[in-house]
Amino acid sequence: MSESLRKVAIVGGSRIPFCRSNTLYADKSNLDMLSAAIDGVVDRFKLAGEQLDEVMAGAVMTHSRDFNLAREAVLSSKLSQLTPGITMQQACGTSLQAALSIGAKIATGQIESGIAAGTDTTSDAPIVFSDKFSHRMINLSQARTMKQRLAALKGFGPGELKPVSPTNGEMRTRLSMGQHCERMAQEWHIKREDQDQLAFESHQKAAAAYEDGFFDPLVTPWG
Repeated sequence: MSESLRKVAIVGGSRIPFCRSNTLYADKSNLDMLSAAIDGVVDRFKLAGEQLDEVMAGAVMTHSRDFNLAREAVLSSKLSQLTPGITMQQACGTSLQAALSIGAKIATGQIESGIAAGTDTTSDAPIVFSDKFSHRMINLSQARTMKQRLAALKGFGPGELKPVSPTNGEMRTRLSMGQHCERMAQEWHIKREDQDQLAFESHQKAAAAYEDGFFDPLVTPWG
């Protein structure tokens, strides 16, 4: 089987700069950022107007309008509108899984080329109402008579209008990734000082890399 697989190469990539939430990208959506990142690749490799075999991308915190995010990003980019876009999601591994999927399709001859991507913003987080209020609105929209409308509104209270903020907690543990990591650190006896030192040195190295121009071919200015 392995002898029949084709070799796959990652030719290059591009991303927009990271930014603290609710600052420079506060008015930008997942679609805005994903389209900009794709155009960064398009510009670097002169792909404007080109039809690729596939663009696969996704995000974790999405609005209902983002159900076809990858395809909409293609339409908003400089790529040919004939390029297919596939939306997928695997928590923090979304873009990595997209790259693996694109690579697997190239290796097996299903496609010749593609772009894998991912995006996420907490500045445009989906804030919804309670399930009770949502069901009430559905019943109200289906009501055809005044009696049915009044029945749908019966028992309504202002508490139903309390917004439900998005959470990154696991459904079964109710813990976030950071909280799980904290438990792991305690179980493995990793000192807080060592964690902080690693984080501090990581930021120092990233800043130095920016100053040295390491990220110049990897980051597309935007915002």
